[in-house]
Amino acid sequence: MGHLACVGIAVEDRLYYLERLPTGGGKYIAQSYREAGGGPAATAAVAAARLGATVDFIGRTGDDACGARLRAELEGYGVSVRHCRQVAGAASGQSAVLVDAAGERTIINHPGHNLDADAGWLAAIDFSAYDALLADVRWPEGAEVAMARARAAGVVTVLDADVTPQPITPLLALADHAAFSLPGLHRLTGELPVEQALRRAAALTAGQVYVTLGAEGCVWLDRGVCRHQPAFAVTVKDTTGAGDVFHGALAWALARGMAPAEAVRWASGAAALKCTREGGRAGIADYDQLGAFLSLYG
Repeated sequence: MGHLACVGIAVEDRLYYLERLPTGGGKYIAQSYREAGGGPAATAAVAAARLGATVDFIGRTGDDACGARLRAELEGYGVSVRHCRQVAGAASGQSAVLVDAAGERTIINHPGHNLDADAGWLAAIDFSAYDALLADVRWPEGAEVAMARARAAGVVTVLDADVTPQPITPLLALADHAAFSLPGLHRLTGELPVEQALRRAAALTAGQVYVTLGAEGCVWLDRGVCRHQPAFAVTVKDTTGAGDVFHGALAWALARGMAPAEAVRWASGAAALKCTREGGRAGIADYDQLGAFLSLYG
């Protein structure tokens, strides 16, 4: 089912479920609460592993109790953390996630403290061993080194092009496939109409460009033609992690040699099923579950 590397961040999500999201200051009572691992690359790694891939998570945590929980949870999902660096004296990243009754969420992230951004240690990893590499943009130093080394080895590179304070243009140049969130695309191009924004992004990379639009599905450029995959209709309980699952499933599908249209279909199905369960990972489907779901749509 393929050998993947997922490069980026892992954080601990603290999820608070409310009837509606706060609109101002005050005190609010959550109807339920849970803690779970999160982070774009780490959750993508779980999605790919659930689909049957052999997956390495490549990133950093602190040497604190939170970091130990994050690594243990990844291992519990079958993700190898042999290339996850424990940084002495560092605090691991955490997010507060507020989720309303419709499943929409607000995320407040703290990326951690004293997590060394240096990526020189990635030189010891043999990136030629992978069929595909996914990188998020939250550790740009690591993403740039890993993507460059993977691409030099002929490995398919996939970029999770979400919002980040740093410019992502150098990463786009290294991406065979760049999958944007709509906020990430607008940060790069300005708030242009989707197709126009995608075409502007495509001018910055030789790779394929996509944008996920939540309930409106996914749009991508296929040899210059704008294509659309509608979202699958499900009962949404929590959208947390849906984009990360999409990216993990997309990388898995591309590693298996699927054409973009089929890869997007599998990724969209994986993201939809994730939304039917609370938390960023509890609803991630395995290969048989996702295949059965997609078979309902022909």
